[in-house]
Amino acid sequence: MAPGWMQILLVVVVAILLFGGRGRISSIMGDMAKGIGAFRKGLKDEDKGANKDDLVNITPKKDESKSSS
Repeated sequence: MAPGWMQILLVVVVAILLFGGRGRISSIMGDMAKGIGAFRKGLKDEDKGANKDDLVNITPKKDESKSSS
């Protein structure tokens, strides 16, 4: 089933509203893209910067004084 001219027009109008011109929605989408990029960069930096020497074991030790019956 091929898209009709009304469906194509609707997609074009939505695309122009979201990404076109200097509208408020396009600036919001640009800010969101910057945020996603910063998030991904932070994840990459976290992986590179973590050494095993920097990690601290915070797991509580099992209490061996209690004996099970």
